[in-house]
Amino acid sequence: MKLKVQVISQQPPGGRCSLYTGYADVLARHFAVTPDVVFSAMRDAHGEGFPSLWLNGVAIAPEDCFLVTPADITAALAAQGVAAETMAGLTEALQAPLDAMLKQAG
Repeated sequence: MKLKVQVISQQPPGGRCSLYTGYADVLARHFAVTPDVVFSAMRDAHGEGFPSLWLNGVAIAPEDCFLVTPADITAALAAQGVAAETMAGLTEALQAPLDAMLKQAG
C-alpha cells in the first residue's frame, strides 16, 4: 500500500500545525512518500480544516480529543492494515517532533 500523508495547516503554521507537519516529515521518510501540506483559513481541528493530519484520506482523531500523538498515528496505520513490522521504529521517530514541541512550549 502506498501511504498518502496530508497536513491541513494554517499559514503561518502554529503549534499543532507545526507538530503535524513534523509528523508528516517523519512519515514521509519512513514510508518514502511525499507529504502534501494544504494551507487553509478554516479552523476544524482533526477535520476538514486546520490543524489536522490525514493518512490515506482519513483524518486522525486524537484519543485525548486535543493532540495527535505517535500512538494515535500508529493505531490509525494499523487500522488501515499497515503491518507492525513495517512500522518498526516509527513510534520512536514520531516522538521527536512531539518532544520538540513540548520543550518549546514548556
